Amino acid sequence: MKTLMLFLLPTLFISLANAEVKSGAELFTEKCVSCHITTRPDDRSKLIAPPAMGITRHVKMEYPKKEDALKFIVDYIQNPSKEKAVCIPRSIKRFGLMPSQKGLATDEEFIKIANYLYDNFGNRGQRRNSNQGMN
Repeated sequence: MKTLMLFLLPTLFISLANAEVKSGAELFTEKCVSCHITTRPDDRSKLIAPPAMGITRHVKMEYPKKEDALKFIVDYIQNPSKEKAVCIPRSIKRFGLMPSQKGLATDEEFIKIANYLYDNFGNRGQRRNSNQGMN
């Protein structure tokens, strides 16, 4: 039994140490950027979903405290509804309601994505030009 434990513990430790830990930016790029671009578009007609900066700006206006904004983002990503939406009504009319992402990431990953959005978007002076999230 001791021999087995001596073999398994280092193997488990090495596996955990090598586990990929992704940042909020990496998770956003992997899971969100195909729809939500990260810069201001020059041509809005090609958008397939609202840009990250616009979404986050509206969230920050509605939820000024970071903790409240993060809770909202994590909840909305998994359980979107017209009633909860903070974007302008014409955005929902144009793009439709975001499909639920429930089960497509862990709670920890959703929190990292929410922190990334809050810390990096929704501020004045955002960059222009990106083809991400455009048809």
